[in-house]
Amino acid sequence: MVQFKDHNLTKADFSAVLYEKRPVLDVDGTPAEGLHNIWITINNPSQLNSYTTESVKELILAFRRAANDRAAVAVVFTGAGDRAFCTGGNTKEYAEYYAGQPEEYRQYMRLFNDMVTAILHCDKPVICRVNGMRIGGGQEIGMACDFSIAQDLARFGQAGPKHGSAPIGGSTDFLAAYVGVERAMLSCTACEPWSAHKSFQLGLLTEIVPALKVDGKFVPNPLVHTEFVTDDYGRSLYGESKTGDELKKAKALLKNGTVDLSLLDAAVDKLATALLMTMPGCLSQTIEQVRKHKLMHWDRNRETSRAWLGLNMLTEANAGFRAFNDGDRESGREVDFVELRRLLAQGEKWGEDLIQAVHPKGGK
Repeated sequence: MVQFKDHNLTKADFSAVLYEKRPVLDVDGTPAEGLHNIWITINNPSQLNSYTTESVKELILAFRRAANDRAAVAVVFTGAGDRAFCTGGNTKEYAEYYAGQPEEYRQYMRLFNDMVTAILHCDKPVICRVNGMRIGGGQEIGMACDFSIAQDLARFGQAGPKHGSAPIGGSTDFLAAYVGVERAMLSCTACEPWSAHKSFQLGLLTEIVPALKVDGKFVPNPLVHTEFVTDDYGRSLYGESKTGDELKKAKALLKNGTVDLSLLDAAVDKLATALLMTMPGCLSQTIEQVRKHKLMHWDRNRETSRAWLGLNMLTEANAGFRAFNDGDRESGREVDFVELRRLLAQGEKWGEDLIQAVHPKGGK
């Protein structure tokens, strides 16, 4: 019997994330003896699985540990619950600790960069199990994965320019490779979310499956057009949100249904089985070669992005994250963009007075 070396960096327990060994299924549907998948779950459902500093550190170690697991076939990366895979960084932590502290945020972004790199360097194929919305930094760590399988109620998109940041933690590096430059430009700047159906059509996802059960039967996401219909100008509405009476009926149907992720789990298991039935060394080499298209951009940009994001915590991020954290449904969670641009055009300098002037609960 070979006495294996331990290549893990730490033996620390996980608390902010869940780290589990789950069966990998043979082609006959039975667990493959002596083998398994690793499930890594962001465990913060009350805050839509946003990642804190602690969970970022644990995710780095989790992916390193999974990479070193000789019996692991694949890594399944997901979030707890059925509302969100991940909505990005924890805005409460950003607003209450990192806002106004550029050097602290620069250290945090070293951890963030290492988290993305740990996913891209994982020695196992990584499947993003998109159990709910994948927004902001959640979109970025999701795109770092090798495959994405989503339940079709999930939504995808960026949020940075709306809240004082830029999607340079992966989206400006990865998204164009998935959907093309112009669609990536629109997503990264206007921050309009895409449905799972539209995301699949554009090439962002490997597969989508229904999650809504009504009267015991699965139905496609009723909130969006899941048939190829056109508007008055002949443009396809597939994956776009319904409006008017159609939307009212869709919301009523959604309210009467329940979310069931069993089809999502079955699709993840099916893909893991397909990966199981390959030569492990050839599979690893193939994955590493395809990943190079993302790594080429990521490695070139991540350090300069980290420096800019740190400095930005003195200005727009300071204002944006505090607005999101302090705001509510009544006041809104975004700064007054028009007033901000007007004040800057008049020569107003960045500082607490300017931040308060554009805050949703501040005075002008």
